[in-house]
Amino acid sequence: MVTNLNSFLENYFTAHHCDIISNQNGVLQVQLNEKMDRALMNRPFYWHYMKQMGREGDPMQLSLITNPNAQVDKGEKIHFGSPRLQQILKHLRENERFTRLFQVVNTDQNTALHPWLVINIKISYIGKHKKDEVFSIGLNLINGMMKTEMMDLLKNIELQMQISDFCYTITPIIKPQSGYKRILSVIDQYIQDLDHQWAKESLEELQNEINLLKHFYEGYQDNDLDQMEKELQDLIERYQPKIQLTVINGGLFYLNN
Repeated sequence: MVTNLNSFLENYFTAHHCDIISNQNGVLQVQLNEKMDRALMNRPFYWHYMKQMGREGDPMQLSLITNPNAQVDKGEKIHFGSPRLQQILKHLRENERFTRLFQVVNTDQNTALHPWLVINIKISYIGKHKKDEVFSIGLNLINGMMKTEMMDLLKNIELQMQISDFCYTITPIIKPQSGYKRILSVIDQYIQDLDHQWAKESLEELQNEINLLKHFYEGYQDNDLDQMEKELQDLIERYQPKIQLTVINGGLFYLNN
């Protein structure tokens, strides 16, 4: 059910019109364009200088390693929680959270396009350690069919912002708001079915730290208890297990059924 990180990155850069130089064995090499170089590579002075000189500028290449066992000399190791991935997710959240796209259909006959609600969600398990998962789920707003790893399906479909000639859209039977709730209910059920040993370990660690803290403050005066309370709250914030859901992006995709 978890979206493959390598596929997610390939889809991300392809959607932003960057050339994929190679993608083998968990090593993705990408030629950035100017827009994505500006967004990801933190070179504002370079691009300002190029524009002042009236020159095009040379966008950089990225080599991203999603396979921890890959034997390569150069590249950035990227995984859930890594700074580069967080930067990419932030870029998506701030610039392209929601979209509406239509499948490209070459036809001379009236053709119906079905509405799909597609949501990419990050689940963060936060406690003694932190772990992230990314899900891509699509829901057909006509018949309620649901598909996981939807981005892997969409990468094989040509999409555009305008509807093709002779095509028309079917009005959703399921409202997008209701569809979103259905997707969340599937995520909730997935979380409930997991083994939450990580949470138990976090609570045990929290209790151990609390016991140590109380032992340390034994015999202290009442005016020191405010500091102990502050440290206690810090421990709870650090070790109390919690799960956060974050919508990365989503949209309506009208597809030829």
